[in-house]
Amino acid sequence: MAATLAPPAGPERDTRVRRTLYVVGGVLAALVFVVPLLLALVRSGQPGDVVVAAPDGRFLDLSWVNFRAILDQPEIWRGIVNSVVVSVVTALLTAFLATLAGYGFAKFGFRGRGVLFGLVLVTLMVPFQAILTPLYLQMNAMRLTDSLLGLVLFYVTVNLPFCVFVMRNAFEAVPGEIEDSAHVDGAGTARMIASVLRPLVLPGAATAALYAFLASWTEFLGALTFLTDSSLYTLPVSLVNLQQGAYGQVDFGLLAAGSVVAMIPCVVLYVALQRYYVAGLASGSVKG
Repeated sequence: MAATLAPPAGPERDTRVRRTLYVVGGVLAALVFVVPLLLALVRSGQPGDVVVAAPDGRFLDLSWVNFRAILDQPEIWRGIVNSVVVSVVTALLTAFLATLAGYGFAKFGFRGRGVLFGLVLVTLMVPFQAILTPLYLQMNAMRLTDSLLGLVLFYVTVNLPFCVFVMRNAFEAVPGEIEDSAHVDGAGTARMIASVLRPLVLPGAATAALYAFLASWTEFLGALTFLTDSSLYTLPVSLVNLQQGAYGQVDFGLLAAGSVVAMIPCVVLYVALQRYYVAGLASGSVKG
């Protein structure tokens, strides 16, 4: 008689069950994010009347008409260029300022450091929409409305608190002995940050830059409020102006295609910098 296989031991069985649950949970979580993206891709290839209608036989009858119509409009290209300029400058300036502020909060022991850092964290709880009116009045008084520079400064201000928090955690995770060795070798603060600490805090800086880029690339209300010159509109504002047919009738097929165009840089950047992004968010959570 053939020998029967013994059932798996208790710990091994628990490991398999746990692994199965992790896989099932990961697949379900992935579907939550992937299904809307796939639906957006499908809708971008459909005419506007098919998008707003109930699913029928034309649901998978796709074409490139919407994308050709978008690329034939000069205002969309201007919106893309404006968004690229604003988002890139915002990302670089935010990462630079957050690096300096994060190093100061993490390594300099000055009076009131905890209170000041607490105030930075409190600003994370205040949405900029709640203070949009005084922000507009202040920027208008400084003649920074209808200006890409003013929009960049606005985005940097809004995104800086979270990025300072990330960079402060990144510098906190760096052992103090590394700085002591650099000081012994004659390195100043700027030289140490640029040469010695840069590889160690690069994930945090990449996280700050990516966060600021994505936030400014997709932001709509601030750009709509501070910009009235159509030649300065960013891509989200330009996409809202995509209308065809009767007055007020929006072509949702064009909007879906425009959303896919706006989505491409976000997906590419996130996939390219994913390992830095995850490591940057986790920096400071475990100290060795």
